[in-house]
Amino acid sequence: MNDFTVLLLPDAFASSVALTLDMLSCAALLAARLGLGAPRWRVCALQAGLVRLGQGLLLEVEALDATADDRSCWILPGLGLDSPEAIAQRLQQADVAPVLQALRHHVQNGAEVAASCSAVFLLQAAGLLHGRRVTTSWWLAPLLQEWVADCHVDPDQMVIVDPPLTTAGAALGQSDLVLHLLRRRFSPALADAVGQVLLIDRRQLQAPCTVPAMMAQGSALIARLTAHIESCLPRLPSVGELAAQFGMSERTLGRQVRKATGHSSLRLIQRVQLNRARALLQNSKYSVESVAEQVGYQDATALRRLMRKLLNATPRQLR
Repeated sequence: MNDFTVLLLPDAFASSVALTLDMLSCAALLAARLGLGAPRWRVCALQAGLVRLGQGLLLEVEALDATADDRSCWILPGLGLDSPEAIAQRLQQADVAPVLQALRHHVQNGAEVAASCSAVFLLQAAGLLHGRRVTTSWWLAPLLQEWVADCHVDPDQMVIVDPPLTTAGAALGQSDLVLHLLRRRFSPALADAVGQVLLIDRRQLQAPCTVPAMMAQGSALIARLTAHIESCLPRLPSVGELAAQFGMSERTLGRQVRKATGHSSLRLIQRVQLNRARALLQNSKYSVESVAEQVGYQDATALRRLMRKLLNATPRQLR
């Protein structure tokens, strides 16, 4: 009986696949040394043989046997897709429909599924996200929210569990996903050991850091808003001032920002602040108090609280 089934589609993101397999292999090795239970897994696709991953890499897999007694957690690595057009096109391809059917069957039988990055859209296409709370890559979150209106998409979380589904953010967030699965299905000691050996136990300092300029994703409005907020620092514009500056109501501004980024107008302002603060911390010798002043805070305490809330990190950790 396997604990995990790594389910692959052709052209899956190679790094996401490799991370999964390397971490499971590391966990099995460390489990023996620590006297803990070791994970067992299989790597599957619709058909046995070689699966071509992104960048032309080939991986030997076995055929998926989606039987009712399969209690393994299915892990879906990222698909290597980063645009709405690419995702929509991939979901229409012939090899996806059997996978969606298998996913529905697996969940209906009470088993678990875990997905990261663009692979979360397979759960959407299978009709498994209605009424659930999930995450995905932050630049894909608005699209997922648009496609499943009654699903709460929270791009600020690295991993979200809404049984029987577990979702994670960007493709390299696969490491967060696997660590979480090891911690929950085996032991915190095993997950901590894997994180320490592979030097990924502090990835929480990086994963939630959204670069505001990239949040635009082709949106001229968000690009202009971001540039305007940055030009105003250290004086922060209020949401009302932003709306007036761009000739719209606060409600309209909020709707446009959330549609483009998945965040509120206030969160966009905070992201610009954090991005500037992080750059100053990493690239200068300014004190935390000085950095706080330069991004619009009268004292460092408020900046520390915001960093703790959105980045789960302290200024010292970001140095």
